[in-house]
Amino acid sequence: MGATTTPLAVPQVVDAVVLGAGMSGLVSASVLLDQGAESVLVLDEYPRVGGNHLDVAIGNYTFDVGSFIFQDDSPLLEHFPELLPGYQPITPSWSRLNPQGRVTSYPFSLRDDVLAAGPVELLRIMASALVARLDRRPMANARDFARRWIGARFLRRSGLENYMARFCGCPIDRIDLTFAQSRMLWIRDQTTVPALLRQVRSQLHRQPPSAPTNRQLARPREGFAALYAPAVMTLERRGATFALGRAVSAVRRIPDGFLVETEAGTVRTARVVSTIPLTQSTALCSVPFPPLPAVTLVSLFYSFAGDRGFEESILYNFSHEARWKRLTVYSDFYGTAEGRTYFAVEVVADQNGTSVAEAAEEFRRHTAANGLLRGDLRLEGSHVLEQAYPIYTGGSAEQAAAAVAALKELGIESFGRQGAFRYQPTARVSALEAEAALRAA
Repeated sequence: MGATTTPLAVPQVVDAVVLGAGMSGLVSASVLLDQGAESVLVLDEYPRVGGNHLDVAIGNYTFDVGSFIFQDDSPLLEHFPELLPGYQPITPSWSRLNPQGRVTSYPFSLRDDVLAAGPVELLRIMASALVARLDRRPMANARDFARRWIGARFLRRSGLENYMARFCGCPIDRIDLTFAQSRMLWIRDQTTVPALLRQVRSQLHRQPPSAPTNRQLARPREGFAALYAPAVMTLERRGATFALGRAVSAVRRIPDGFLVETEAGTVRTARVVSTIPLTQSTALCSVPFPPLPAVTLVSLFYSFAGDRGFEESILYNFSHEARWKRLTVYSDFYGTAEGRTYFAVEVVADQNGTSVAEAAEEFRRHTAANGLLRGDLRLEGSHVLEQAYPIYTGGSAEQAAAAVAALKELGIESFGRQGAFRYQPTARVSALEAEAALRAA
């Protein structure tokens, strides 16, 4: 894929070292070169670029580990415009399985979640929402945040409470308010008076959801390696070197910079930028730091022939049962294979661990009970990803901020989804935060 993986000379001197070759790492290398660095070394223990942008090919099927949708106006493309032709244009659609067993609009449906409840329950939902809006007690966690905007009654009836717990792998009253405010502002936005009026008009006139103003994109069928190879080649031409599949053993401060010790040799540099998990970077720098909670994501890869029971390409599980949180139909993006639909299902492992066999059996039972996927459902494979994304519980946001500050005291710039323990839902956010962090330094 164009990345340099030959052994490093010892000693080697570069202007800057970037730890991690994910989205934040690639943008960081680009910004450093823009700022005048003539030599940038990008190190990653993974054997390829992209970080947690992972794909799995099984026969003629191709799956993501997670679910990734990109846009053609992403700031990532300002750094790497050569990526744009590699994306697959798509027209995704979203729905959710609600607690009443109906596949309906995502994230809410006025018709199915409110009006279908009947007049008595409707009054209860309205009263609950009014009481929540008038409540001026300080919010303490994600449950308080969601209740403030939609009320406890609708939080339960809509299934949002269930989905939030699935997303984080723990009860929502253990999720810090900080995480809720960064990840779930859409709840507030969807429940403003103008937003509710738009929903009423849409439901009354049966209007389809507004189309996005930008183009929606997916990785090419060949996978993320094919997508990001042009970015690697561009950075190499500009002065970057990639050492992939190389573990870093230590980062030591010296009077005029840093020594970065790897299994291939020691590198001397004036600047170190870290986008790897804080637990790793603090250990490399001998900074005391407790482990932080992060999601372990179990991905189940299926092929299917029959009546799937929904038309949308992405289906969220808002029901009261089962641990799976999202289903993405990749054959809607790339076409069927061997006449079969194929999709991935995401399951967040609970604190006691969730085996692939348990997750698969539960998914099969749950979808059958709700009239979904009637036909030949085959589990083609699976993948377990640790440190998929951070979760704020028990003051972990404050602990992460203290660790980032301690690294900054050493002169190391640490940011990003992993490098600052900050949830970043899109590549757009990763690019913007990397730009802001480096240009402010």
